[in-house]
Amino acid sequence: MYRIQLQDFEGPLDLLLLLINRNEIDIFDIPIAQITNEYLSYVELIEAIDLDGVAEFIYFAALLISIKARMLLPNPEEDEEGEPIDPRHEIVERILEYVQYKNAAETLDEQFEQRSLLFTRGQASAPVQSMMPEKEILVKRTVFDLIDTLRDVLENASEEPTITIAPQKRSIEEQCEYIRNAIFAQEQVSFSAMVMGKTRYFIVITFLAALEMAYSGEVFVSSGPDGEDFVIERATGQTFVG
Repeated sequence: MYRIQLQDFEGPLDLLLLLINRNEIDIFDIPIAQITNEYLSYVELIEAIDLDGVAEFIYFAALLISIKARMLLPNPEEDEEGEPIDPRHEIVERILEYVQYKNAAETLDEQFEQRSLLFTRGQASAPVQSMMPEKEILVKRTVFDLIDTLRDVLENASEEPTITIAPQKRSIEEQCEYIRNAIFAQEQVSFSAMVMGKTRYFIVITFLAALEMAYSGEVFVSSGPDGEDFVIERATGQTFVG
């Protein structure tokens, strides 16, 4: 499998927050068995597509499994004063601390963006240029949603043939060219339509190629009309030759 590194890729705490918010869970009363099972299903896919940073996800998976096991013990752990210890306390503290830093970072980013729109003395005659792209590249914020789409597509994928003669594996660069050709013909294309009827390997390598092209600024990746798929289209200023 090919390893791909994504800048600003969400980490395990982002995934935990996503699952907590999606299920409308009280962060101080996390149903650890449910969250652990959902988290592991994501980690399984992250391992399959070999995204950079998977070790950190596996570490938190082990932590969740450990907490789940401790909660099943007949005699709960107690502190020095004899009070029962909630095994979930450690993960809750980590999430709350992470949210605090995440909110602070977002506030600083907003302040930076607002300041970037101002001109200091000596720049008044400079042409005004928008700091924002015409369309938002959604990969940074929706990578787990993209993985949801990948999981749905893989469930209906063709099985790899049991007997093959000299199987030919495609590279990420080859799949980038495959995407370029698809976009040249149709301007934009949905991921599921582009890989329909293909093998699981073909689907995964195309998924990685789409992410790499999005982060390089070659294409835009956005949610599809039904919210269950994603659409790939040529970025502004990019010219593909068919």
